[in-house]
Amino acid sequence: MTVLLREAIGERLRRTRTAQHRTLREVSRTARVSLGYLSEVERGRKEASSELLAAICDALSLPLADLLNGVAGDLRPHLVNGRTGEPRVGFATEGSLEGGRLAKAGTGDSKAELLIAHPLPRKLTKAAKARAAAA
Repeated sequence: MTVLLREAIGERLRRTRTAQHRTLREVSRTARVSLGYLSEVERGRKEASSELLAAICDALSLPLADLLNGVAGDLRPHLVNGRTGEPRVGFATEGSLEGGRLAKAGTGDSKAELLIAHPLPRKLTKAAKARAAAA
């Protein structure tokens, strides 16, 4: 089953709001977003703009980066290769990366400053092609 980004964002926003014991009406007023639209965003029916997400996150005292990191974590189980169970390219598990290497970018020690450097694809040897054909 495919999980849409807007659904994952909406679910995370709703969980945050309900954990704070706040109503849709209260958050919609603080964020200056209509109650109906906020409800649609939380249900994953509307694709929220970055400005709207920032306003909602501000109303929830939730940094936008934390929302996006949380959503990435929520989506990670859905982004696996069904045959091997290994993460798809671009999604690393803690301490590992399939098909690439983790490279530090620029300065600082933030995890957000890490880049994923993917190696170039290699040509298969005749023996590797034969093994692949036999599998």
